[in-house]
Amino acid sequence: MTRSGIRLILTLVIVGWLTACSGQKSGEVAENTESSIPAVYKQRCLSCHGDQLEGRVGPNLQAVGSRLTEEEIAAIISEGKGGMPAFGKRLSEKELASISAWLAEHQ
Repeated sequence: MTRSGIRLILTLVIVGWLTACSGQKSGEVAENTESSIPAVYKQRCLSCHGDQLEGRVGPNLQAVGSRLTEEEIAAIISEGKGGMPAFGKRLSEKELASISAWLAEHQ
């Protein structure tokens, strides 16, 4: 076996080992953490509020949890406010609760 063949096999073994040790099954989505962005945010909010919650067309949400309660955030998402459209009929209750709780954590 050539050196390049050995390197290839060793690389594949290491990649397989790292994948197996990640603690995440194939296709499984990581739980929301500070560094992860929920799918509903990516789909519905990111274009106006930015991938860092920095605000674009919509306002900055980086510290929204220090200004508004989770319930107030949910009400704004559901009913809309100012230039923000209402998402109450576009989101499931679970999605609304999830995004509101995630945003409330940003203080």
